[in-house]
Parts: sequence; structure tokens; C-alpha cells
Amino acid sequence: MGILEIKNLGLTLNGKQILQNVNMDIWEGRVHAIVGPNGAGKSTLASTIMGLEGYRSVKGKIVFKGSEINDLSTDERARKGISFGWQEPARYEGLLVKDFVLASSKKKDEKIAEKALLQAGLEPSKYMTRAVDKTLSGGERKKIELASIITMNPDLIMLDEPDSGIDVASLEKIFEVIKFLKDNGATILLITHSLTVLRQAEHAFLMCNGELIEKGKSEKIISYFENNCLPCPHKNIPNERGVEYD
Repeated sequence: MGILEIKNLGLTLNGKQILQNVNMDIWEGRVHAIVGPNGAGKSTLASTIMGLEGYRSVKGKIVFKGSEINDLSTDERARKGISFGWQEPARYEGLLVKDFVLASSKKKDEKIAEKALLQAGLEPSKYMTRAVDKTLSGGERKKIELASIITMNPDLIMLDEPDSGIDVASLEKIFEVIKFLKDNGATILLITHSLTVLRQAEHAFLMCNGELIEKGKSEKIISYFENNCLPCPHKNIPNERGVEYD
């Protein structure tokens, strides 16, 4: 069953076509990935689904749990059950970790925050009363953000480049959290250009130049990473690293 349906989605920013005729079905209770080179439109698509400021004037439809959400604000989409984990989590000077983790939780119980931090790989006694500021590393902030998502218990979780700025041990913990969230009924959408992250997904979409050019089981899309690029209508040629376009 499709929890999220993207129908002929298009987005123009500053006179430039960023997304073109994107069609996707995100199946409930699965781990999906959107992959592609830098600049392919992956994060833009996630921002559009979340309805962030500047990303709501779209063509086509975004349907979540059977209802069109094009006209809903970011907060309204969050209340319906959509969550977005940023590639670079924000800092909040003066806000304590425990308050951040419980911000969207229905129950404001510190024990819930402590449990979520443990699940995300952080010792509560060391983090509950710390500020969400520049004293935290990028990896720590990602884990804290994941802890907040755990307490939020959303239906659809989008994680943008979950491996960015993360060491191997921390990445394995993040993968454990993804499995925990899936096992508890959440649908996960990973935004990535990492083979390691893609392997966590069951189904994947390949984007290039703002268009969806391939979809299927993750094993099918892995060949993009192994061979640098799948045949596609994009007029540009991959550079020698095979990860960016002119």
C-alpha cells in the first residue's frame, strides 16, 4: 500500500526547472532510498514533500495517506505524520537536548527522552542537560535528531544523507535506529548517494537532473554506483569520479 504518492511533480525555482514530472509510490512499512549524483534534485524533492518554505509552489500532486497535502504547511504535514532529518542538523542556542528530544512528543516525560537517546547511541546522563549548540559534533546532533524522531513516532521519516559527517561506528548505530523505526511501523525514505546507505533500503529510485530515470529493488539500482551511471537521457557526461555533473 502506498503511504505517499508523488504524481507528475514539477518545481521551478528562480526561473529554473528543478523537478520534472516525478512520479513515485512509497510503500508503507518499507525502507526506500532516493539516490543520484549531487545536484540531481534528491534533497529538493524531500524539501518539497515536507513543504518547506520556498518549495510549495509545485505542479502535480503530493498525496499522503490518501489525502492531497499540496496546500498544507510544514507544521500541518508534520502533524499528519511526516518527519524530515536534515543532512546538517540545526543548532539551537540555549535549548537543552532533553527539551529538543521531547519537543514533538505527546508525552513530556524525561524517561522517554532518556530511552530515545540510548536507542540513538548516546548516554543520557552526558547529554540531557547539554545545549543543542556548536559544542556538539555533527554526529552527536544527528543522533539527537534521531532521538527526537523516535519520540515523535511519525509515519513517514525522510533522512537526508544520514551518513554525512558520521564515523563507521555511529553509522552502524543509525542503521540500527532505522531498523528499529521500521520494525515499529514507520516508513523510511533515505536521501543518499552512498552505496552503504543504499544497501539498507529494500526499494530505490534513481534521480538525475530533476527527473526519475529508474526505480526498482535496491540491487537493481546498485549498478549505478558500480558502473558510475546507468543509461539516461541526461545530456551531460559524468566527471571522472562519476558523482557530479557539469
